[in-house]
Amino acid sequence: QVQLVESGGGLVQAGGSLRLSCAASGTIRSINAMGWYRQAPGKQRELVATITSGDNTSYLDSVKGRFTISRDNAKNTVALQMNSLKPEDTAVYYCNADVVRLAYTRSQYWGQGTQVTVSS
Repeated sequence: QVQLVESGGGLVQAGGSLRLSCAASGTIRSINAMGWYRQAPGKQRELVATITSGDNTSYLDSVKGRFTISRDNAKNTVALQMNSLKPEDTAVYYCNADVVRLAYTRSQYWGQGTQVTVSS
């Protein structure tokens, strides 16, 4: 089995910063893309940022220049540094990983979600 555990959410004032972290553990052979999604109340889940195993990144337009995704392949971790936060960034943030398990099966896994609240 594979687990993703997130940490780092919380309450911050507009203009502030938070850093989210996610650690994958279990029967992992390798991890392809990792990413962060978010879901605000009453809205669909949206992709915020992704990073490939080769460190190629992509971002939601509204977070470009403010958020930075990074990963440590040796530790199977991914982080999201969020700067200049805005109230509209308020959401539950979910970590996602495209995992190849030891038996060579491939599946998507999700973290439990961490709340980010930005006050105005």
